[in-house]
Amino acid sequence: MAGPSLRPHVHWAQRHRELFLRVELSDVRNLTLTVNSCLLAQGHGAKGDNIYEFEIEFLEPVEPKPVCRMTQRQLNITVQKKESNWWERLTKQEKRPLFLAPDFDRWLDESDAEMELKEKEEEKINKMKIESRVPKDPFKHLKKGYLIMYNLVQFLGFSWIFVNMTVRLFILGKGNMEIHLFSKMVGFLCLTDSFYDTFHTISDMMYFCQTLALMEIMNSLIGLVRSPLIPAIVQVFGRNFVLFVILGSLEEMQSKPVVFFIFYFWSISELFRYPYYMLSCIGIEWKPLTWLRYTVWIPLYPLGGLAEAVCIVQSIPIFSETGKFSLGLPNPLNVTIQFPFVLQIYLIALFLGLFVNFRHLYKQRKHHLGPKKRKMK
Repeated sequence: MAGPSLRPHVHWAQRHRELFLRVELSDVRNLTLTVNSCLLAQGHGAKGDNIYEFEIEFLEPVEPKPVCRMTQRQLNITVQKKESNWWERLTKQEKRPLFLAPDFDRWLDESDAEMELKEKEEEKINKMKIESRVPKDPFKHLKKGYLIMYNLVQFLGFSWIFVNMTVRLFILGKGNMEIHLFSKMVGFLCLTDSFYDTFHTISDMMYFCQTLALMEIMNSLIGLVRSPLIPAIVQVFGRNFVLFVILGSLEEMQSKPVVFFIFYFWSISELFRYPYYMLSCIGIEWKPLTWLRYTVWIPLYPLGGLAEAVCIVQSIPIFSETGKFSLGLPNPLNVTIQFPFVLQIYLIALFLGLFVNFRHLYKQRKHHLGPKKRKMK
């Protein structure tokens, strides 16, 4: 059976609108708190683990709903005054109860409290003045609508590419393997047959999406989005170089299996990027999507970069044989700039561009998924 209740140590401070009570109780359990500041709780106080209670009759009326916050070491109670004014003491009785003492960590006299209140009001007024000086953008909703539509169209385009390639891979692969049930090796080779016509099936949609992606450079250039300009240029021009210059100009390259992997890695990474930006335009953050947007690039960007490098290496002998895009300068120089040499230089630029994008995305991932800084209480 529990013994008689004890009084805990209570420290108090005030502002013009609030009262602060700090109760020296840890591991509080079975808390009962009323507006008259009658408290009954079980916890660990100055005299061990007991039932503690106290009652305070405030000097003036207060609001009926106090705010209580428990920590491991103490109990903090905030009470709102009915009227904003300065009390000469906390209780109606002139003699201060023995369990009650000033909270010197939060104590302010009336002049200091008025100064603090004045500073808060000035800060609020200054904030309103700053906000009023910022010109309102009459095209804000139009810009937002454009960005939503752009990201939606790109998402649908790359979704079509991904789904089409995935379905064709499994359907053609399954069909071919059923025909060649007598040889697993032949079945695997037939599975790769679905790679060869990737370009002819997917190229039109990929041309559309990558041409439209040039708008990302323009959006960053005019300040429509906050994305830095250099990573956008590296990614868009890098992909378009492979798509239009290498694959688009050489029929011999269009039937190679590497095209499948390039298109597949590109489409998977965009399945999460564009929905993330689309939801960001309307102020929605879905944590699983945020995690995917800033995580899937870790395996996909190296694989995509490797596939692009393989594509360029495979194209060098073809450009050397055909002499396509090689530039012969007029006399007296009589020098020919060989395009295969340009491609070898581009391979170096490709990996430098990957490093630039890796660095940018790593910083973004750290910003969005890194540990949040806790505010000091």
